[in-house]
Amino acid sequence: MKFTERNGLNLSEVNKEVLNEWDKADLFHRSMSEREGCPSFVFFEGPPSANGHPGIHHVMARTIKDVFCRYKTMQGYQVKRKAGWDTHGLPVELGVEKELGITKEDIGKGISIEDYNAQCRKNVMMFTEEWKDLSHRMGYWVDMEHPYVTYENSYIETLWWLLRQLYDKGLLYKGYTIQPYSPAAGTGLSSHELNQPGCYRDVKDTTVTAQFEIVNPLPEMTGWGTPHFIAWTTTPWTLPSNTALCVGPEIDYVCVRTYNPYSGEPVSVIMARALVGAYFNPAGENADLAGYNSGDKVIPYQIVGEWKGKELVGMEYKQLIPFVNPGEGAFRVIPGDYVSTEDGTGIVH
Repeated sequence: MKFTERNGLNLSEVNKEVLNEWDKADLFHRSMSEREGCPSFVFFEGPPSANGHPGIHHVMARTIKDVFCRYKTMQGYQVKRKAGWDTHGLPVELGVEKELGITKEDIGKGISIEDYNAQCRKNVMMFTEEWKDLSHRMGYWVDMEHPYVTYENSYIETLWWLLRQLYDKGLLYKGYTIQPYSPAAGTGLSSHELNQPGCYRDVKDTTVTAQFEIVNPLPEMTGWGTPHFIAWTTTPWTLPSNTALCVGPEIDYVCVRTYNPYSGEPVSVIMARALVGAYFNPAGENADLAGYNSGDKVIPYQIVGEWKGKELVGMEYKQLIPFVNPGEGAFRVIPGDYVSTEDGTGIVH
């Protein structure tokens, strides 16, 4: 096999020469037609969104995809390399609304749903030519003449059909998770959408140390006020959906008899021994509990019990705020190796 000898290396020119040779020989289509009847290697490209310009990261990802498809072709498989377009997503809707000067509330009133959808369909395919040009210039072989498009009914109904197959096989289950939600957009948000420019700003916020009343306290936890696990959180808005408390299996935890500094009521709290000093003034250790008056600067406290975290696993507590109750298994203590004693109480909500 002969290779072209080059005195000076101009990669851009080499790229153009190779592409011209591939185009003249129609190698891409021949790589499929000459494998007719051979075993099939199925490749559907994870579809890009054509409402934005392609970037260098797309070149890198597509190079990896191309290597696998070429390798399987060389092994004798027929690889049809189907392209696709991702045409769903909040960024498309927000772009159209900004362009038209409308909000979600105007849809169906100031603009018909049909016209709104039509504009979204138009905008989402805005940069298809740029994508096709990039694909050709980098030598990426993919069938863009017959792409799958996620807004087409055939695609949507295929997904419905697949979900039904999963349902019929008992492979779908109900679960609970934290879901970011945008009231303005009227929809849940993906992690990608949360990372769009302008989504975050630095703010000062209030943290909370929440009290979770224990249902089945150990003997040392009783005898002084109501026993509680206490957990610190920087995201207090998530407390309504709390379903578990997590402890470090090998962390030392103690029961502290003291007073609630806000209500003045006696209380027993469970927390990591290493963090007691972060919550209580050392001057109050072993001070007379009965001599405390609400409002005193130094709050007395006494440690009356100690356990490893693994000994607390399985203990139950009352739901903090009446909300969704997932049922059996919720509102109990579970173990977690990631729990630390660097901040908070050593118990993670």
